[in-house]
Amino acid sequence: MAAKPKLHYPNGRGRMESVRWVLAAAGVEFDEEFLETKEQLQKLQDGNHLLFQQVPMVEIDGMKLVQTRSILHYIAEKHHLFGKDLKERTLIDMYVEGTLDLLELIIMHPFLKPDDQQKEVNLTLIVKKAKTRYFPAFEKILNDHGEDFLVGNKFSWADIQLLEAILMVEELDASVLSHFPLLKAFKARISNIPTIKKFLQPGSPRKPPADSHYVEVVRGILQF
Repeated sequence: MAAKPKLHYPNGRGRMESVRWVLAAAGVEFDEEFLETKEQLQKLQDGNHLLFQQVPMVEIDGMKLVQTRSILHYIAEKHHLFGKDLKERTLIDMYVEGTLDLLELIIMHPFLKPDDQQKEVNLTLIVKKAKTRYFPAFEKILNDHGEDFLVGNKFSWADIQLLEAILMVEELDASVLSHFPLLKAFKARISNIPTIKKFLQPGSPRKPPADSHYVEVVRGILQF
């Protein structure tokens, strides 16, 4: 039996959370080795385990993969979540890139300095961008496509990432989907896929929003 993938990252969301989502959606169990100190990261770096000296890093199929999008590509392709042809893969890529742009804004928000006057302004801007740039685009895609899923009427990586983004923005503004009925139905539909539903239950590997302890740990590891 092949070894479970092993994820190397601090014990929080960050850029690894999307990897957890895709593995969970594919029904793949995985182990995690949480980084808590700068010395743990240094040990990985000194052991030539990190090609570009940074995490996320995932040990899978005899490889030590880094760079979040490359990791996600590999998992999605391996588990048939990446479309049937070049056109579908390109659409999935395009939709995922847009979703990850939105997720990056949310991921980085907790690391603004507490006294940064822009912190609350940025929070408002994140929700505004979701409402005016990203969610209208996906509402239109679903409307024009007329199917249950974003690409090819088949569950894909793009659906997983969009649901992750929707749920994270809802943590900032619970009413964010009030003007997006197709996205609201999409959220309910994708959330009920068995592997996704399991990942959304308490006790799953899904991580909570970043708190002050997580921010402190990450700052200590990365020394910033």
